[in-house]
Amino acid sequence: MIDVLVVGGGNAALCAALMAREAGASVLLLEASPKEWRGGNSQHTRNLRCMHDAPQDVLIDAYPEEEYWQDLLKVTGGLTDEHLARLVIRASSNCRDWMRSHGVHFQPPLSGALHVARTNAFFMGGGKALVNAYFRSAERLGVQIRYDTPVASVELDGDRFVAVRTEAGERIEAKSCVLASGGFESNREWLREAWGQNERGEWPADNFLIRGTRFNQGVLLKYMIAAGADSIGDPSQGHMVAIDARAPLYDGGICTRIDCVSLGVVVNREAQRFYDEGEDFWPKRYAIWGRLVAQQPGQIAWSIIDQKAVGRFMPPVFTGTQANSLGELARKIGLDEATFVRTVQDYNAACRVGRFDHTAPFYAYPVRPGITFTYLGLKVDETAAVRFGGRPSPNLCVAGEMMAGNVLGKGYTAGVGMSIGTAFGRIAGTQAARAAKTTSKNSPETALAAAH
Repeated sequence: MIDVLVVGGGNAALCAALMAREAGASVLLLEASPKEWRGGNSQHTRNLRCMHDAPQDVLIDAYPEEEYWQDLLKVTGGLTDEHLARLVIRASSNCRDWMRSHGVHFQPPLSGALHVARTNAFFMGGGKALVNAYFRSAERLGVQIRYDTPVASVELDGDRFVAVRTEAGERIEAKSCVLASGGFESNREWLREAWGQNERGEWPADNFLIRGTRFNQGVLLKYMIAAGADSIGDPSQGHMVAIDARAPLYDGGICTRIDCVSLGVVVNREAQRFYDEGEDFWPKRYAIWGRLVAQQPGQIAWSIIDQKAVGRFMPPVFTGTQANSLGELARKIGLDEATFVRTVQDYNAACRVGRFDHTAPFYAYPVRPGITFTYLGLKVDETAAVRFGGRPSPNLCVAGEMMAGNVLGKGYTAGVGMSIGTAFGRIAGTQAARAAKTTSKNSPETALAAAH
């Protein structure tokens, strides 16, 4: 029997598998996707938010624990477990050497990317390079990996893990298990149920785009909640970004994000602004815009900039609609011309000091809600154990998106998802290896051998 079974193939799952193997456990990792699409949402990431008290390799200045905590507290509006959040923050300060030992390389942030050289360490080659490095290291260490193996259910004996059953009907036993198979952001029926119908009779989730993998259907999350595991979080909350409305339904990744929101105005299909575009620095507030657009008529909006903003943000993969006057731009994107011109004029007239002169040409980018991952998850403590009625399972852990809602009740700040996955993936792997050893010591075979 295998010691540790890891279900999932993203950052958290790989961290768990590597830590368990380093602890001497035999490890089997089950990835739902084909090998070509392995890595879950982690393949689309770019960086890790890191606490540090002084300049460190690719990080400048300092980003102390309290500032990190206050940034997280602000974006979540207090919907976070401070104890677990601080655990993640502290773990982010000392994980990079371990990551490097498994082949991950870091680089300073690219010019014009997000200007977060103080707070975030960027992966050389992005998230795809990170997961590839982890998979190579796992294979080298002897972790067994199976692709195209989605898991349908978990066999439990009370609060104890026994086995999983794959969608193909195969039963796989293990002494302990780590669940790290993601949220339910790719399950459009569940999204529709979570978001419901709005006052206009629309089903907002029907217009959502999924930024990441199509394989995060939430099958095991739903199964575990139905089986009595303690849950946490609002199913309608998640990491949701305003992305180009022309993006593909799945796997658009970082290149479909529209980063010019804070450099211009955003209007809905009625040509009205609906939020303060410049409320805060972009990396701390970009993840509120998906939800804001989801609340607009038709779940559509346009990010409008003038010539002076060009070159000041990450270039979109799709070109914007261009016009030499506001009226022409409104006509091209199908907005009421008079209302749109008045909206922009009112905005410019509100400048606090002096006057603002916009510079043609103007550009418009259509945006829709792009969901990255959902925040409904399994409740944990600092051991990453799945809990049943407040009691931790002795041999079943959870990591990554499946428990991120403990730290992220709402909102987001760049790189924190990877911080959560790395911290709890490593904890879960260590705990699962320990549980497997305990199971071995207490097995009937061990007792029989000891008697002789």
